Amino acid sequence: MTENNKNLGIDGFDPSKVNKLSAKEILKRVGPGIVLTGVVIGPGNITTSAMIGANYGYSLIWLIIPILIMGVTFMLTSYRISMLTGMPILHAIRHYYGKVASGFCGVALFLSCLFFTLGNISGTGAGMNLVFGINWKLGALIMLAVLTVLYFSKGVYSKVEKGILVCIIAMIFAFYATLVATGGPDWGAMGHGLTHWSVPEGSLTTALAYISTNAAVTAGIYGTYLGAEKKWKKEDLFNGAMKWDAIAHVVSVILISGAIMLVGAIVLNPQGIQIKAPAQLAALLVPFLGKASNIVMGVALLGAGFSSLLGNTQRGMVLLSAGFDKDVSLESKLIRWGCMITLAFACVVCFIYDGSPTQLIFIANIATSIATPVAGLFITLMFWKKEVQAGLKAPRVLQVLMTVSYLFTLAMTVSALANYIPKLIASFS
Repeated sequence: MTENNKNLGIDGFDPSKVNKLSAKEILKRVGPGIVLTGVVIGPGNITTSAMIGANYGYSLIWLIIPILIMGVTFMLTSYRISMLTGMPILHAIRHYYGKVASGFCGVALFLSCLFFTLGNISGTGAGMNLVFGINWKLGALIMLAVLTVLYFSKGVYSKVEKGILVCIIAMIFAFYATLVATGGPDWGAMGHGLTHWSVPEGSLTTALAYISTNAAVTAGIYGTYLGAEKKWKKEDLFNGAMKWDAIAHVVSVILISGAIMLVGAIVLNPQGIQIKAPAQLAALLVPFLGKASNIVMGVALLGAGFSSLLGNTQRGMVLLSAGFDKDVSLESKLIRWGCMITLAFACVVCFIYDGSPTQLIFIANIATSIATPVAGLFITLMFWKKEVQAGLKAPRVLQVLMTVSYLFTLAMTVSALANYIPKLIASFS
């Protein structure tokens, strides 16, 4: 076989013949990664990022490096499998490993999304309270009404993509304005934290949870379904569109969560103050931002809660439907009404628990701990199949990175379960 023929897939597709896109063309083709950023950066992520900075200063800033490597790896691996097999991830799992495997992954992923929706509802309401001074429950209901309009309008994906992009820009502006107002980071301490990898006593579980939240296999899985909504083609795997979409997602996540971590390190750590809710950041920043602190933090919190609520609810329904080989189009009746039922249920539960559903969050963590490594196992196994590579030269570096990243995720799962299960038992007793 000649070298030229080695580059030909089973359908005669030759990646070397695909032209690279210009920067302007790439901007038109990216999108799923932006939506995924809105899903990842929710109120819980903001709280965790701020707590890491508050508790450990700059010592855990190095976490952004494995997040960058693992995040891009998970995204590119999922995209490649999807494009070369012609199937999104859960459909590919169903094809290669059966309906029980895909159904289990779909249900577990849906449950984790459902319970985390609770935090997004209370976070959105908290943002409305900070910006407009209204009751958080009323604020949450107003934003849910906006969601309903988006879900039942035409061109749902386009509206979601644009809406989340606005929220992300608002978050970046809010937190970087805060960084500027606080005088910026200590560059020496920050550089030391990036180059000297250490795990302070008591921080291991938090550090692992932070990595798994910001660099999740789930993002790549859902990205393959958003790619279908974006109408990606096989050429987009090789013309730069998918690569830059994955990079845009991970970098935007790092820009936001990293800025929040720095705010915690600058403002909270020197005072020895610990926080339990993101809304507390507003009061703590009054000395630096004055009356604008509520507005700045409110905008950030509202953007985080709304974008995550918008994308996460759809993600849960899409993955559930995909697990059972049902319609996954964002404009289908199944997804639209499924999202509304999910939101209604989550809203009732959230209001009953008054925005602090601790037990349900523990259950969500356990659901994620089980679903993510199981789906990740199937993805890793598929990625080493010759038939999945469609006759093309196997990307050995990416295969090795995927395997190492998955094993690391598996180790995090064991640590997370050892922490969550005792807390769940204690919360019920």
